[in-house]
Amino acid sequence: MTDYEAHDGLALAGLVRSGAVSADELLECALALAVRWHPALNAVVTPLHAAARAAIDAGLPAGPFGGVPFLVKELLAGVEGAATTNGSRLFAGAVAPHDSELVARYRRAGLVLFGKTSSPEFGLLPVTESALYGAARNPWDTSRSPGGSSGGSAAAVAAGIVPAAHATDGGGSIRIPASCCGLFGLKPTRGRVSFGPDVGEGLSGLSTQHVVSRSVRDSAALLDATAGAAVGDPYAAQAPAGSWLAETRVEPGRLRIAFARSAPTEVPLHADCIAAVDDAAALCASLGHHVEEASPDCDWHALERGFATVFGAHAMANIARATGGPLPAPGAVEPMTRAVAEQARSLSAADLIVALHALSREARRLAAFFERVDCWLTPTLAAPPLPIGHFAALPPTAEAWASGFTSYCPFTYPFNVSGQPAASVPLFWNARGLPIGVQFAARAGDEATLFRLAAQLERARSWFDRRPPGAMMVSAPA
Repeated sequence: MTDYEAHDGLALAGLVRSGAVSADELLECALALAVRWHPALNAVVTPLHAAARAAIDAGLPAGPFGGVPFLVKELLAGVEGAATTNGSRLFAGAVAPHDSELVARYRRAGLVLFGKTSSPEFGLLPVTESALYGAARNPWDTSRSPGGSSGGSAAAVAAGIVPAAHATDGGGSIRIPASCCGLFGLKPTRGRVSFGPDVGEGLSGLSTQHVVSRSVRDSAALLDATAGAAVGDPYAAQAPAGSWLAETRVEPGRLRIAFARSAPTEVPLHADCIAAVDDAAALCASLGHHVEEASPDCDWHALERGFATVFGAHAMANIARATGGPLPAPGAVEPMTRAVAEQARSLSAADLIVALHALSREARRLAAFFERVDCWLTPTLAAPPLPIGHFAALPPTAEAWASGFTSYCPFTYPFNVSGQPAASVPLFWNARGLPIGVQFAARAGDEATLFRLAAQLERARSWFDRRPPGAMMVSAPA
């Protein structure tokens, strides 16, 4: 099959249903591309080739993505019999005893799981570099990061290995790599996707799971296939009125879109990121939407502090799962991870509860802004994709981690706190040919508006055929 990369997931599934190609042929295409790109990208770190062929031989379910190759991130989601390392040497020998609920739903949708993708240790970084796996690289420029923590998945999708791949998002980890790799990445509403059966919620409610994809409709159809509570889930988002895939074919109407050209935390924004927002705002206005510059009124620094506290507490909890409580010997975890965990260990349980209450208060203030607007448009990130090694060069301290994360991603983590859906949309490339995403956020439970708007933007300025120039492209950092 010579035009595998020219199709999104739904189109590939349609070819399988029609008999034009077989699931085996699609898998061989994906495997060939994975091999071709691996030296340059280091994105797929756990091959599951035999299991994928066995799943096809056993007969695939008649789901909407029947026969489509797929990759699962090496964080949170368990694939029975496969490593679940969370990007850490502490869990290098850990094997999932069963599929997580989300993975089971992927299988029922007909997806063929043939590997797992790289993640930084415990998903702590907005880049995908770890002592266990090394650095994943960006196919648009292999001297740069694909973002994180779902950077392995995003690199694989941008390279055309798969049309969509699993991703998680606790502080922007769907939207950050989507921006860096020129993809569509929607973070669903809190409680939309189950963490069962082993976890009630991720990161005290900050985290969720979905995919990065090349097309809006694949993202919508995959959420249709995987959303909904499982038995024992602590809470669930309100069910949608209909199909999100159907929403991508509905015009959004005239939306009230506010936009920001500066970060509320006063973090400086790169000129390319401001240009991307200006461009997107002008495009939205040309499509008939009401567009005005405005931002929510929140204590953004309280959001920063609370976010860092929760993330740190969970880093320490991840270590405690492996050690029974104490910090391991130096070298067993990465220096930055250890520093974040050490600071968290110095805090009390009361400190964590106070932080969660502060986050809840600011989340309500953030959500109130959406009573007068339908969407908030911002840069996804404060800068273009970072050079490989940027975070490794920072001092290994909790303060450097928190400052580095929130200054690079000032617009992503607030919506993990509020639980609202938000999506990075690839509408802009800078003069160096690097993708610069813009983020649209909406009210809690209102993925429909985001899918309608993103699909309209995709029709107005399609990005699907924009492809990285080649596996061996390497350039010096700016």
